[in-house]
Amino acid sequence: MTQKIAILIETKGARVKPAMLGVITAARAQDHVLYGLVADGAGENHRDTLARFGVEKTVNLWGGGAGQKPGEVAPDALARAVVQALDHFQIDIVFGLASTKGKDLLARVAALWDAPLALDCLSVDLDNDIITKTQYSGKTIATFRLSGARRVLGLRPKVFPAAAAPTSGEVLNWRSDVPAGPLEVLSVESGDPDDVALSEADIIIAGGRAMGNGENFQVLKACARALGGVVGASRVAVDSGWVPHTMQVGQTGTTVCPKLYIACGISGAVQHFAGMKTAEVIVAINQDPDAPLMQGCDYGIVGNLFEIVPLLTKALKAPSE
Repeated sequence: MTQKIAILIETKGARVKPAMLGVITAARAQDHVLYGLVADGAGENHRDTLARFGVEKTVNLWGGGAGQKPGEVAPDALARAVVQALDHFQIDIVFGLASTKGKDLLARVAALWDAPLALDCLSVDLDNDIITKTQYSGKTIATFRLSGARRVLGLRPKVFPAAAAPTSGEVLNWRSDVPAGPLEVLSVESGDPDDVALSEADIIIAGGRAMGNGENFQVLKACARALGGVVGASRVAVDSGWVPHTMQVGQTGTTVCPKLYIACGISGAVQHFAGMKTAEVIVAINQDPDAPLMQGCDYGIVGNLFEIVPLLTKALKAPSE
């Protein structure tokens, strides 16, 4: 049966986030029609990218009250605009990215829409309405069957590989009539558009309690540059004020799925492990051979991270012979 599926498209700078392409691939099926809902006002610019992966309808979604620019709509008003668009286009299934922004918006949409919500999905079977996701801090993987006519699904970033499926794409301009809500966006501060978010990084090197202070993270940043990766941190490092919360990996931070995860001086509490256990390769550097993460890694190095990481950086920078 042909179904209409809406995908909440996240962008960064002037581009669709790479992790979104895996979400589109997971939502795609032979008889499904995909609607890409974009709220940055640049649907025309994203059409070709989205159509290359199977999105037939790119919807310029704009809502939140007169005078507000795309991208400045408060999350409560944006959620109401999304629900209006879903009803307008007669869509019953919503896919999104289980990123920080995505989780916030998907939860609001599910509440307003009175629909079941499943976040951090590891697999999706639309034919049988079955999803899998982690639970109990990642200790188990649960299988759920969804009921009801509607459902809202947030997929874990980078779990689903992207596969192109070109189709003809068109842009639909649609503006909701929802008024501005009690929340107001006062300013938007954008980071470097070339910076890669933790949830989308292929390589992450993270530091924990053993880092000692924020300055010592420079050791990891040098290695990350040599690896072409980004730097993360454990909750202890964030709670100690050494690095910002945006760098936190774990259940209360960012869930990641990189190709390579290097944990430096991180014991591996269950909350941290739950946020990075799906990495393809896990390397742990720790002076304690009995640290929990040393038992759950692919490669463990017993030693002082301040000796090992600089050696790794030096080796990576060495000219090939």
